Amino acid sequence: MEHSALLLFHFLFLFFSLIAGESDDVRKSLIRFLEKLSPNDPQLAQRLGWNASTDPCNGTAVGWSNLTCIDKKMAVQTISLEGMGLNGTIDAGELCRAPSLAVVRLQDNFIRGILPAEISNCANLMHLYLRNNQLVGSLPSSLADLGNLKLLDLSNNNFSGELPAALSRISGLSGFLVQNNNLNGSIPGFWFRNFGAGYFNVSYNQFSGPIPEGAEDIGSASFSGNQGLCGRPLPNACSPPSPSSSPSPSPSPDQGKKDHWGTREKLILFSGYIALGLFLLAYAAYRVLRKKAAKRNKKIAASESSSPKSSFTMNKTVATGSEHPISTESAATEGSTLVVLKKSTTTAAELKFEELLKAPAELLGRGRFGSVYKVVMADGAALAVKRLKDSGGSGAEFRRRMVRVDMAARHPNVLPAVAFYCSSQGKLVVYEFQQNGSLLNLLRGSNRAGGGAFDWSWRLRVAAGIAEGLAFMHKELDSEGLIGHGNLKSSNILMNAGMDPCISEYGLVVANAGDGADKPDVYGFGIILLELLTGKPVQNDPQELAKWVNSVVREEWTVEVFDKSIVSGAGASEERMVQMLQVGLRCVNPSAKARPSMDQVASMINAVREEDERSLLVSESE
Repeated sequence: MEHSALLLFHFLFLFFSLIAGESDDVRKSLIRFLEKLSPNDPQLAQRLGWNASTDPCNGTAVGWSNLTCIDKKMAVQTISLEGMGLNGTIDAGELCRAPSLAVVRLQDNFIRGILPAEISNCANLMHLYLRNNQLVGSLPSSLADLGNLKLLDLSNNNFSGELPAALSRISGLSGFLVQNNNLNGSIPGFWFRNFGAGYFNVSYNQFSGPIPEGAEDIGSASFSGNQGLCGRPLPNACSPPSPSSSPSPSPSPDQGKKDHWGTREKLILFSGYIALGLFLLAYAAYRVLRKKAAKRNKKIAASESSSPKSSFTMNKTVATGSEHPISTESAATEGSTLVVLKKSTTTAAELKFEELLKAPAELLGRGRFGSVYKVVMADGAALAVKRLKDSGGSGAEFRRRMVRVDMAARHPNVLPAVAFYCSSQGKLVVYEFQQNGSLLNLLRGSNRAGGGAFDWSWRLRVAAGIAEGLAFMHKELDSEGLIGHGNLKSSNILMNAGMDPCISEYGLVVANAGDGADKPDVYGFGIILLELLTGKPVQNDPQELAKWVNSVVREEWTVEVFDKSIVSGAGASEERMVQMLQVGLRCVNPSAKARPSMDQVASMINAVREEDERSLLVSESE
C-alpha cells in the first residue's frame, strides 16, 4: 500500500512538474518576444512585471501587466502593447508559444521588419492589430491558415505585393483593414456580407482589376485611392473584354494580295468620310458652345455676388456673410503667406494661397466660430478649408498655437492641418477633405428612414478612438500651458476612409489656460459619448441631452436611454452599455473639478472594450 501511494506521489509530482515546465517555457518565450519588440528599452519587461518566476495568470501574482488570461484555462489570452514606442521586430515563433492566445494588439508603434510566416502557429488567434507601424514586405500566405481569425488590421504600414488569395477562404473573417499600404494585384473574393460598417478597407494601395461581386454594399470609400480598380461600388465601370476573333482559313497568295489592296483602298475612303464628318461636328459644337458660354458669362456677372458656391472664387476673394473678405492683393501688401505644415496626400500640386482662393468652393456649414468649405483644386483633389471668425486670438498667438498643435498632432485619431493663413483680414486653416463626413451626420442619417444603423462594437470603437486621441493631445500639449480643443462636438469628429474617427479643428478656438483647461474638452467628449449611446444627436443646446439622460437614469429607467438599434443588435451587453453611460455622465458633471481627465476616460473605455472583446471571444469558443 505504501509502495502504491509512493508511486502515485511520484506520478503526480512528475505531472505537475511537466505542467510547470511548459508554463515556464511560455513565460520565457513571451519575455523574449517583448525583448525583440523593444531592443532599445531592455528594462521594459521589468517595468511591466514580465518575470519568468511568476505566473501571468495567477490572480495573486504581482506584475505581468498588459495581458489578460482565460480564467478557466489559466492561459494567456490577450496581449496589449499598443502605443508604447516599440521599434523592434515581431518574433512570431516566440509569441505563438502561448497556445490560447486570441488577441494581439501592437498598433500605434514603430515596429519594423516583416510579418513572419510563423504567425500561423497562433492557431487560436482571432484579432490581430498591427496598424500604424513600419512593417514591410509581402503578407505571408500562412495567414490563411488562421482559421479562427475574425479581425486583421494591417493599415498604415508599408506592406507590398499581392494579397494571398487564400485569405478569402477564412469564412469567419469579419474585419479586414489594409488601407494606406503599397499592396497590388487583384482583390480576392471575400465573403463581403460578413463585414460590418468600416470593417473592410483596401483604400490607398495599388490594387487593380475588377472589384469582386458582393462588394456593392461596402461603400466606395473602402476602395478609393486605387487607380487600377473598377466596378461597383466605384463609379468607374470595367471595360468589357474584347471578343476573340475566330481564326480564318489561310488564303491563297493571289487571293491574299487582292484582298489586301481592296481593304487598304476601302480604309482610305472611309477614313476620308469620317474625317470630314468629325470636322463638321466639331464646327457645329464650337458654335453651340460659344453661344452657351456667352449666356453663362452674363448670368455669372449678374449673380456672382449672391452665389454661395463661388464664395472662394469671386474677385479672388473669400466672403462669408458678415466675415471680412480676404483678397490676394491686400494679402500681398501685408506680406502674409500660406504656411504649409505638411504635404497633402490628395493633391500632387504645391499648395499656394492664390490657387486656393481661385479654386471652386462649396459651403458645407456655418458655426459659431466660422465656416467650412469644400475646395476642389485644379487637379480635382478636394480639401476642407475652415474660415475662422475673430475667435482665434491675435495673429502671433494663432501662429504659435497652430505650430504647437501641428507638432503634437501625431495620433491616428487626430486630423492634422495641412496649411494655415493668417492676416489682419482673417484666418484660414486647410485640412484633407474626409469623404465620409462627420459623426453628427452619420448619427442623424441612422435615425432617418433608410439610414444604416451602426452596431454596438462600432460605437464602442469610435468612443475609444476619440478618447485616445484627445488624451494624447492633452498630454502632448501640456508642457507650456495646455492647448485644448476648445470646441469639441460630434460635427468636428470626421470619419476617415476606414470609418475611424478623426478629431478635426483642434486648437482653433482660444480656450481657458491653466488648471482645469482640459475640462471643457472632457464635457464635450461626454456629450459625444451620450450621442453615441442614445442615438440622439445634439440639436442646439448640448446641456439638454445631458439633463434628459440624467432624468431618465434618476427614474431608474436606464435601459430606455439607449438607442434601440444597438440594444437589439448582436453582441450588445446591457451591463457594458451602462458602464459606458456612467463614464459619459461623469464627463458631463456640472462641476468641472469632478470630471475625470481624458487619460482616465480613455482607460475606463478601453477596460470596457477589452471586457466586451473578452466576452465575445468566450462566447465564440463555447
